[in-house]
Amino acid sequence: MKTIDDLDVAGRRVLVRADFNVPLEDAGDGSRRITDDGRIRAALPTLTALRDAGARVVVVAHLGRPKGEANPKYSLAPVAKRLGELLGTDVKLAGDVVGESAQATVASLADGDVALLENVRYEPAEESKDEAARQELAAKYAAFGDLFVSDGFGVVHRKQASVYDVAKLLPNVAGFLVAKEVDVLRRLTETPERPFVVVLGGAKVADKLSVIDNLLKVADTLVIGGGMVFTFLKAQGHEIGDSLLDATNLETCRGYLKEAEASGKTILLPVDVRVADGMDFDARQVTGEVDVVAADAIPAGKQGLDIGPETEKLFADAITGARTVFWNGPMGVFEIEALSHGTAAVAKALTAVDGLSVVGGGDSAAAVRVLGHADDEFGHISTGGGASLEFLEGKELPGISVLEEDN
Repeated sequence: MKTIDDLDVAGRRVLVRADFNVPLEDAGDGSRRITDDGRIRAALPTLTALRDAGARVVVVAHLGRPKGEANPKYSLAPVAKRLGELLGTDVKLAGDVVGESAQATVASLADGDVALLENVRYEPAEESKDEAARQELAAKYAAFGDLFVSDGFGVVHRKQASVYDVAKLLPNVAGFLVAKEVDVLRRLTETPERPFVVVLGGAKVADKLSVIDNLLKVADTLVIGGGMVFTFLKAQGHEIGDSLLDATNLETCRGYLKEAEASGKTILLPVDVRVADGMDFDARQVTGEVDVVAADAIPAGKQGLDIGPETEKLFADAITGARTVFWNGPMGVFEIEALSHGTAAVAKALTAVDGLSVVGGGDSAAAVRVLGHADDEFGHISTGGGASLEFLEGKELPGISVLEEDN
């Protein structure tokens, strides 16, 4: 897979697919502001290198799910403003994706300039299952560039016009971000330093089954928390009260526990949990008092919402004793202070790893920033939760495979 180091870009138009799907909130004056610019910062090395080399940079990206229609709520205007601040230059924002404004904006670029086209998901063909429709849109993207750089790792698992189809129409390479993401994930799956510990959380067992299936063959220890852990506890025969349960995957979880025991691997589960009467997940409010109980003795009517203090120590010891750690998914409802302790303990432990620590994107990346950690406290924070999980599942990612073809 080639990178931008293999390109001569001086005076050439370079089309860059970035991932600027950042969280926004209402600013109170009718505008929207970015609450976490991590994905914009992650694109800076590639964009800066292209500018310094004299390229005319045309960036395409998406934001949210506008469902194929122009919607001011999903405009990239806040992104263009923040990107310009970080680059120290004016970033020209086109008023459309491939229309007259985009054409005029691209035509106006001088060497070292940066333009950002509007949200590619304003175009219904961007995510279409109709290959011909995607290819027609991709041809319009390709008209804006002499070369294509894929640097939006968060979308490389999607066969979309600005990710996959346009890469087949132009000479293509990986940006620094995509190259780094692939390198780190290959180290995890192919040559991890040992002990290798995988920490999985989040709400749903079903979201992580393929990851568990694949990484159980590679990792030494799987540490499991979050809402998904209660299906494993139930599979061991424990009562879990009103905690989340995926009854359809109970037998699968029993199978993983048996497989780990037979192969000498460890699946580490909580010994205590924080519980309450219930949880309004939409309002982020806990019902009743938060108590700590043994993981094998959750009372009827109680819901497990975070790992407990003894489990925090247990999990932290496993993490800090490792040479390689991959973490995806919070241990509890970390947005609520009383239920943030487990996730905070895992995050802190990762900063103390003597080796490679990888935060696997999505909620985990958001959590470490909410908890006050800087990105450089970890070996790597992935910008693509879904893409990193699919890579670790062993799936082929269309946006990566297309870069590895001869071009």
